[in-house]
Amino acid sequence: MKQFKICYVSSEVFPFAKTGGLADVAGSLPIALKDRDQDIRVMTTKYKSINERKYVLREVIRLKEVNLTLGGKTLVANGKTAFLPNSKVHVYFLYIPDYFDRKDMYVDSKTGKDFEDNAERFAAFSKSVLETLKLLYWQPDIIHCNDWQTALIPFYLKTIYKNDEFFSNTRTVLTIHNLAYQGSFPLEKAEKVDILTEYIQPDREFELYGKLNFLKGGIHFADILSTVSEKYAEEITSDPEYGFGFEKILAKRKEDLYGILNGVDYSIWNPENDTLIPVNYNADTLSKKQQNKIILCKQNNLEYHPDIPLIGMISRLVDQKGFDLISEVADELLSMDIQMVILGIGDPKYHDLLAKMAKKYPKKLAVNLRFDNKLAHLIEAGADMFLMPSYYEPCGLNQLYSLKYGTIPIVRETGGLADSIKNYNPDTGEGNGFTFKEYNAQAMLTAIKNAVELFADKKTWIELQKKGMAEDFSWDRAAEKYLELYEKVLEK
Repeated sequence: MKQFKICYVSSEVFPFAKTGGLADVAGSLPIALKDRDQDIRVMTTKYKSINERKYVLREVIRLKEVNLTLGGKTLVANGKTAFLPNSKVHVYFLYIPDYFDRKDMYVDSKTGKDFEDNAERFAAFSKSVLETLKLLYWQPDIIHCNDWQTALIPFYLKTIYKNDEFFSNTRTVLTIHNLAYQGSFPLEKAEKVDILTEYIQPDREFELYGKLNFLKGGIHFADILSTVSEKYAEEITSDPEYGFGFEKILAKRKEDLYGILNGVDYSIWNPENDTLIPVNYNADTLSKKQQNKIILCKQNNLEYHPDIPLIGMISRLVDQKGFDLISEVADELLSMDIQMVILGIGDPKYHDLLAKMAKKYPKKLAVNLRFDNKLAHLIEAGADMFLMPSYYEPCGLNQLYSLKYGTIPIVRETGGLADSIKNYNPDTGEGNGFTFKEYNAQAMLTAIKNAVELFADKKTWIELQKKGMAEDFSWDRAAEKYLELYEKVLEK
């Protein structure tokens, strides 16, 4: 495979800063590409919350002063560098004191609202990436942008920097991780981020529903587009329920839109070597999984029952993740011969509902209203089944983790869930989990009942577990597809 120079740009990168799956992708895909002998560097934002000592961030003499202008305002950024853990992938952290000298990333924890200057913050970050590349004298073939926070880079390259010979051979890829997050701002922000008035006229590149929309502009100006599963690519170009106003915009660029399912970092998510679970196991020692179930039950004040299935959920507690379905049939669900452990935070109405249900069914339901990485690993290792009844799910990762841990997924057929989980057919033995199509509570219950019924057949259940554990959803597979995508964009 040809070697490319790839600048991978993301507003969050695991383990340095994370709010969701974007960080996991940005912390894993570049390593998989580096392992394929690619010249890849990551650029991200230096938030105040990033621990410089822990991650050994070093000064870069050339990047002590990165000068840029935005909306007539002169700004100075500076860059430091470190490596992605256990790799040789350079990460550049770009710090703009005017905008990133605060502990929160996107939302002000004091008010619970987005920062009012998020448009300026991420426009400045996008410009600082381009100016940093010039100071490093490193000309990328590809700048791989992610979500609205970096969606101005393709626009700047084709307007402000269009006559800059440094970028004459550079092409852009924009990956959409979740269309629900678009970077939508008042139109008057356009001037402050160097977007000319002509681009925000009705139906023009950056205008959507009377707002300035970063993602719409990025979709228009990027050379090629990708999203995080084939099914999601299909959904967002054809169905208004998934498209969030973008279905016609994306349909126009359907030929340039590719769905590539995210991968799993098996150095972190693998029961054989997972350092966060009490008892390690693999497909040959699957009986040891029960010891994790015993510990999970004990930690959650549930009685351990080998013959009663324990269903795990790790999720944001919001409608999108199917909690409206769960609330609709909570009593019916918990009257079944099951136990449940739920971990996550989200909408206060679901905090209240789950707390009430846990009180009502103390022997069946344990609720943990927090973020807890260690418990997340234990749920994957200790649960028998994993429930993801999402309304939409661009990719989803927990269903992939669950397969590796022998924890059978129960999912709704949408996005990446539909691409990775196939419904078990008792007649043929095909399938690796349980699925339901219609977004309604009874369809979900039927899928759960089917799983519970099969759980009683221990021999068949173990066969299903082992089949899932043998599947490969590593980043290697995804990296190969991205390299093919880079070939395509350079041919354009």
